Amino acid sequence: MELSTNVKKVFDLVKELSAIEINELVKGLEEEFGVSAAASMVVAGGAAGGEEAGASKDTANVELTEAGQGKIAVIKVVKELLDIDLKAAKELVEKAPVVIKENVKNDEAEVMKTKIEEAGAKVTLK
Repeated sequence: MELSTNVKKVFDLVKELSAIEINELVKGLEEEFGVSAAASMVVAGGAAGGEEAGASKDTANVELTEAGQGKIAVIKVVKELLDIDLKAAKELVEKAPVVIKENVKNDEAEVMKTKIEEAGAKVTLK
């Protein structure tokens, strides 16, 4: 697909964003323009899933499935693990289920999962 110069510039900027920032960007675009990225994401996700199935499984996405009863403890752990501010960690935890980190090496993903689960949340590695 051929991209215009302006779209290439935006695309390059987006590549530098974290998963949290991309999530904020998508929500902002949805609100500003009254559109939804959900249908596109399902189609793109289905295509990408097929490609990834044959790929090496040495990385995982860490999904906070449920914050649980100890939400404050979970927020503190997420803040520490992702090196983000308290407000961003709180917003992220309250959005559960949400992928909090993508393409993490399996060892690191397991450590993250253990720490977050010890705080009382449910975590899924995908």
